[in-house]
Amino acid sequence: MSDITIPGGKIRSFVERIENLDTEIAELSEQKKEVFSEAKGEGFDVKILKEIIKLRKQDQDERDERESLLDLYMRAMETAPAVGKTAKAA
Repeated sequence: MSDITIPGGKIRSFVERIENLDTEIAELSEQKKEVFSEAKGEGFDVKILKEIIKLRKQDQDERDERESLLDLYMRAMETAPAVGKTAKAA
């Protein structure tokens, strides 16, 4: 064994702080689920709410770029000939 002293109290302090944060995160996550459940109960689409939250985290330039790429890809896909699918008779 070496003569290095490991500060057990300091380690315990870090571990306990991290454990407390994990508990707080779990509690906040549960509260978030409850809010989504409440919104769903009032008739709101939770997937759409999550999409709005995701978009609000992006800056305007990121949103514009994403929307432009989505539009570009959709138009490219619509103009491409169908591969592997047969058209259904009407």
